[in-house]
Amino acid sequence: MIEADGLTKYYGDFIAINDVSFSVPRGEIVAFLGPNGAGKSTTMKILTGYLAPSAGRARIAGHDMATDRLAGAERLGYLPENGPLYPDMTPRSLLEFFADARGLTGDRKRERIEAVVKQCELGSVIGKAIGKLSKGYRQRVGMAQVLLHEPDVLILDEPTSGLDPNQIREVRETIRRLGERKTILLSTHILQEVEALADRVLLISEGRLRFDGPPADLRREGRSLDERFHELTRST
Repeated sequence: MIEADGLTKYYGDFIAINDVSFSVPRGEIVAFLGPNGAGKSTTMKILTGYLAPSAGRARIAGHDMATDRLAGAERLGYLPENGPLYPDMTPRSLLEFFADARGLTGDRKRERIEAVVKQCELGSVIGKAIGKLSKGYRQRVGMAQVLLHEPDVLILDEPTSGLDPNQIREVRETIRRLGERKTILLSTHILQEVEALADRVLLISEGRLRFDGPPADLRREGRSLDERFHELTRST
């Protein structure tokens, strides 16, 4: 459902990512782990079609995101870190706006808005201005608009960044429920996120993929995730 094939991105002489390749099958929650500046967000922006790679290919559900982005976007929900929300709008008006942008109309529009409001537990704040909501609720609003068109693939960039422990728990529970039916690539630099959510880990450092496997394999020879993270991401 998600394919990265030799992805490389240059910014002038700087190499943000270098020959990154992996694939994610249907129904897996994969943690995309790495320190700040490792290349996680660049990779995700290429996978979603927001950036063009300098080399390589990105595919979502078989659609090349450089040449067939609209078809790929129909299968994809993308929640960027600190995704854009309009503070003067309510969750309902925002969802109606995005539903219109997605071409949802009539009964289908109404049904999908009702479904994501229930799924993301927004009923108690549906008529409040987004700018007055807690960050946890704003993350739920962002997740709701991502789910409106029932995508098969979700790409989530640091979805628990800046949240308090209770809010983190709520967002993780939402992601677990979604992972029962969706393919999810979850960018994070938080090791607890890996243990709490991931079936598999991709670890990137300095623009290169350093590890691809289940979390248990990352804890090699009885070492902790923290020790292995340091080993794999320290500058060489």
